[in-house]
Amino acid sequence: MPVEPTSRFLRACYRLPVDATPVWFMRQAGRYMSEYQRIRANHTILEICSQPELAAEVTLQPVNRLGVDAAILFADILLPLIPMGIHLEFASGEGPVIHNPIRTRDDIEALKPVMPEESLASVLQAIAIVRRELDGKVPLIGFAGGPFTLASYLIEGGSSRNYQKTKSLMVNDPGAWQLLMEKLSSVVADYLVAQVKAGAQAVQLFDSWIGALAPEDYRQYVMPYAHAIFQALQASHVPLIHFGTGTASLLRLMHQAGGNVIGVDWQTPLDWAWEQLGDQVGVQGNLDPAVLFAPMNELEKRVRLILRQAGGRPGHIFNLGHGILPETPVDAVKQVVDWVHAWPATTMV
Repeated sequence: MPVEPTSRFLRACYRLPVDATPVWFMRQAGRYMSEYQRIRANHTILEICSQPELAAEVTLQPVNRLGVDAAILFADILLPLIPMGIHLEFASGEGPVIHNPIRTRDDIEALKPVMPEESLASVLQAIAIVRRELDGKVPLIGFAGGPFTLASYLIEGGSSRNYQKTKSLMVNDPGAWQLLMEKLSSVVADYLVAQVKAGAQAVQLFDSWIGALAPEDYRQYVMPYAHAIFQALQASHVPLIHFGTGTASLLRLMHQAGGNVIGVDWQTPLDWAWEQLGDQVGVQGNLDPAVLFAPMNELEKRVRLILRQAGGRPGHIFNLGHGILPETPVDAVKQVVDWVHAWPATTMV
């Protein structure tokens, strides 16, 4: 933190006093908004990501409509896999599909190095556009997928319930696993550093599926590579957010791996999570995305519960425990922003 920030979100990342609890939402730019749906009617996800002006427009939509305290770039965690030689498709109703999944050490060795400034230039250009359009209104968050999550997509060929192929490679061929994780962590670190250079003011590592691992497996097979990513970002001097789901048993290890802020899923009580993490780190979370479909009185009760669990401690960033779901009522999302901003906190200036 070379200069003390003025924005509510960045101040909370560094556990500084704030005038109100900051709030943003994972997947806040996207499918639940009519503005986004109009663009998606004529463009695929990959087309939007490859056109900086469109990606910037989608990024800005929730900032303009909801009054959130940060923008998060519209992109996808799997984008860096494409220049590595992966054939990626977003199949209708199926999500991401990888048509050439990796299965062997030869497949891993064939993965290409990535120069973000060249092969992911459209993402970096979108960042520059968003920063110019925001004009200091709120900070911009960049992001990338974590090494285990990217590896699981690569090996499984898409989403998975049990990660059987991934875990089999991990424990049956640790040398191949190490090579894969080294390649992925290097790509992710370079990509995030490039995002910061392009103008991202904070970055989040989405290792969304690490909750599939036992703590000792995470410690041995994933944590060193997450740590390497955060170490590579230290010189960037921006807040670093570390997020996963199903991570109650991994929170302390995630903190050791790195990050100024640890994201907490909705299955983990926020106050309990903070006890595990200690007071030297910010905490982000953690409303269940499904609760946004609840009646307003129930939704307000759940929001207030999380704010009470935060207890006015410095470093709380209100968010969901994972991404906004399709069909989520926009009015409910906006109402949550208003409730959070109106909540009194002992950390206010």
